[in-house]
Amino acid sequence: MYETLNLERRDQHVLVVTLNRPQASNAMNTQMGLDLMELFEGFQIALDDARSIVLTGAGDKAFCAGGDLKERRGMTDQTWAAQHAIFERMLRAILACPLPVIAAVNGAAYGGGCELAAAADFVYAADNARFALTEVTLGIMPGAGGTQTLPRAVGMRRAKEIILTGKPFTAAEAEKWGLVNAVVALPRLMEETLATARRIADNAPISIRQAKQAVHRGMQMSLWDGLAFEIEAYNRMVPTEDRREGVNAFNEKRKPVFRGR
Repeated sequence: MYETLNLERRDQHVLVVTLNRPQASNAMNTQMGLDLMELFEGFQIALDDARSIVLTGAGDKAFCAGGDLKERRGMTDQTWAAQHAIFERMLRAILACPLPVIAAVNGAAYGGGCELAAAADFVYAADNARFALTEVTLGIMPGAGGTQTLPRAVGMRRAKEIILTGKPFTAAEAEKWGLVNAVVALPRLMEETLATARRIADNAPISIRQAKQAVHRGMQMSLWDGLAFEIEAYNRMVPTEDRREGVNAFNEKRKPVFRGR
């Protein structure tokens, strides 16, 4: 149980994580940072039979409005820095999550909320969703990965424009620029996102985790080093039961039953 998060298992292998502070537009306070940090760091130790994660916000107006400025008002420099250290560790835990994370952006994703979405493996957004990195309008700058994840999604020039202006942009623009994979009507957002999460969960879990890691690590390497890393990741699948099950199921014209071993 988490004070600021609602966790719900959909089917056996899909976990929905809902940012649950609707009275504050799901803004991120210190407790939410701690809750997300603990949850995602836990996946490094135990997966609890989860194979894919959907991250969304409570209500139909906001995914996450960013850092809770009401909580931050009057913070000392030391308190601010201590809180931000939690957010930094939270971000690293999400990025390092071995399971695929899909953000279902159901409304405003501003500041840290936009950074949360950008930290996911990919994003589905409601047609009413809006995004912005507004930090420079508040005397700070993106500090939960925005200057790193956004350029990787939309390119350096577009990211500079978004970050340096602080100007909001629509879900349609986010899709056009590469931050969002699909824009759907709000009533269908979770249905569409869950369909993708279930499709991922139906695939071989070791394969999914290794492929995700190969993409992430490879993007930080030269092509040749990335190819070498890919083969190391690939070789992990050769001796698995799932690899044999996949080939047998194909030849027997049936759906494979993957067990993650």
